[in-house]
Amino acid sequence: MTLAHGKEIRVSGRSLRYDLTGAPLGPGVVAECREVTRRALRTWFGRAGAPEERAAADALLLVSEVVTNAHRHGGTPSELRLDGTDRALWVQVSDTSPEPPRPHGPHRARRASGHGLYLLERLAARWGTVPRGPAGKTVWFQVDVLPDASRGDGS
Repeated sequence: MTLAHGKEIRVSGRSLRYDLTGAPLGPGVVAECREVTRRALRTWFGRAGAPEERAAADALLLVSEVVTNAHRHGGTPSELRLDGTDRALWVQVSDTSPEPPRPHGPHRARRASGHGLYLLERLAARWGTVPRGPAGKTVWFQVDVLPDASRGDGS
């Protein structure tokens, strides 16, 4: 795939950066970040990382939400970072705003927007933000792609 908005940099076998600095960002940046994530999920997790699998679909939806929020509210998205463990995908999206994400009141399902943080709460195993000083912040989340066999309950 030709990447119009960013540059993919493989850090190691299960770690990659999608650098969004120095490229004009348009509406296609969200689709490209989803595609980079889709390829990583399938490569790192095999069948469990296929987009029709629930955990992979959740991860792709959350990438869309977090990158969209970075684009709309976070100044400028600067990097998508993906790291795979034996069973989980860790996602980090950095942007140029130091302001942490915050809900705009209670979640209301009928609103046209404002669902991103609610979806993070519901679908991610965990999530948070890390300030990067005046240079911005990183929003991160984890999705468990493979069940934890030690729990014995398939979740």
